Amino acid sequence: MPAWLETLSHFHFLRPWWLLGLMPAVLLVWAVRRRGDVRRRWRETIAPHLLDALMLGERRRLALRPVHLTALLLALGAVALAGPSWRQERPPFLDDKAPLAIAVDLSPSMDAVDVTPTRLERAKLKIKALLARRDGGRTALYAYAGSTHLVLPLTDDASLLQTFADALQTRIMPVPGRDMAQALRVIDADLKREPVPGTILFLTDAVDPAAAAAFRAQAGSGRSQPVVLALGTAQGGPLRNAAGGFVEQDGARIFARLDVKALERFGHEGGVPVATFTPDSDDDVAWVQRHVQSHLERMQAGDRTRWKDEGWWLVAPIALLAMLWFRKGWTVRWSAGLLLALALATPPEARAQSSASATQGSAVRPWRFVDLWLTHDQQGRRAFEQGDFARAATLFDDPMWRGIAQYRAGQYAQAVQSFARVDSAQADYNQGNALARQGQYQQAAARYRQALRRQPQWPAAAANLALMEKLLAQQLPKDKPDSDDGEEPPDLPPDQVKYDAAKPSAPGGKSLQVVLTQDAEMWMRAIQTTPTDLLQRKFALQHGQAAPGQGSR
Repeated sequence: MPAWLETLSHFHFLRPWWLLGLMPAVLLVWAVRRRGDVRRRWRETIAPHLLDALMLGERRRLALRPVHLTALLLALGAVALAGPSWRQERPPFLDDKAPLAIAVDLSPSMDAVDVTPTRLERAKLKIKALLARRDGGRTALYAYAGSTHLVLPLTDDASLLQTFADALQTRIMPVPGRDMAQALRVIDADLKREPVPGTILFLTDAVDPAAAAAFRAQAGSGRSQPVVLALGTAQGGPLRNAAGGFVEQDGARIFARLDVKALERFGHEGGVPVATFTPDSDDDVAWVQRHVQSHLERMQAGDRTRWKDEGWWLVAPIALLAMLWFRKGWTVRWSAGLLLALALATPPEARAQSSASATQGSAVRPWRFVDLWLTHDQQGRRAFEQGDFARAATLFDDPMWRGIAQYRAGQYAQAVQSFARVDSAQADYNQGNALARQGQYQQAAARYRQALRRQPQWPAAAANLALMEKLLAQQLPKDKPDSDDGEEPPDLPPDQVKYDAAKPSAPGGKSLQVVLTQDAEMWMRAIQTTPTDLLQRKFALQHGQAAPGQGSR
């Protein structure tokens, strides 16, 4: 279907009752024309054959008169107020970046060199290209073979994700094999806590036919959508070993080949999108991102999207026609009535939201002209993005946003009060951050514990809790952060704000969380090992602690 025809099929009016305004426009032209019809006025008095002789200089041609332009102005105003629409938009503050979990296959066959430099290295390049396209979308990284392990939870830090992706090697997996069904269960269990529907991308060079049933059930569950992107060629290539040579068996090199027919069969039986990589372009990356976004739009259709009001396009011609009213002879004075109609056309929900927002703040704000166009939260967001956090704190109605702005402005005590108004794990975590900035380590530790009770497996909260407990054990005085034995004060730099579409606590379904971070480079220098070795030890410990038959995270 052509694009213009598809657009036409979606065309409708948001407020169709305003189209009744077309009737006064038509009646106005008819009334003025009837009033100026001389023949009609004399028809009952003078005989028709005499009236024809008496009508001198009668104009039969149509003339453009002020009444016609006035009627056109009324018609355009009625159409504009009716709200013509043919496309959808997302509400303010709704993050349109769906969460994505990338599962990288670390089976030995990923070291095949049929794809330069290897299949695994090409997968890392595809991850880099995908992160660039996501532009801040929250992404998690997993590694799987015979077991599944979380490498990095959902984050929008592309550089950190790329650092850990580059550290992946096939030798770090504690269990050989390729258990895709287990990987799907583990990742879906993590994404199940996200109210925003996500996508699970499997970067692999082979599929597990036994997992087809699990993938089909997942595809029909209405939760996270699995997608498979295969890397490799049908011709295959030898496997490279850790020493830089090639893996041999009985003196012959072992080759790994991509089974394209098995991939197609898996996609059909599993009911999931399956594609092979494109070696010379990022079309495969664009394909993945389209599936991520389309899945989000499909799951959110009806309650997270709204039709865009295109009536504003008619403002320019209406303004040009209204300027003609200044001409002498234009005696139709309907400007006051039109302005009143425009004022009444303001959606009642917008007026109710504006009045409700004024009562929810700490103080009643004076009305301003900008309130006609932006909510208080939208105004606060603009000030926040401009770096004016103190002003943003006075504008936000949402307590989570207001607390974040107060935190960024250094108003930690006020931020604690704002976060206390929100009953969520993120609010508890943010309270802990604000309390820690004030040196109230005992109270901060209590908040971190509460956050972990509500949301286990939260690395940032666990790290901050451990830091608070360490400081409390050393009994550092609040007014003297440095101890005599050279201990560093808590690493509490200005917060790093992360937008989390998965949490419903912020305006439009988007929340903020303040994450205390250490400088990644200093942290990596402090660890006397490579990231790859670190992941290998972590996976081995997780596998040893996991119960039989369960995946590791």
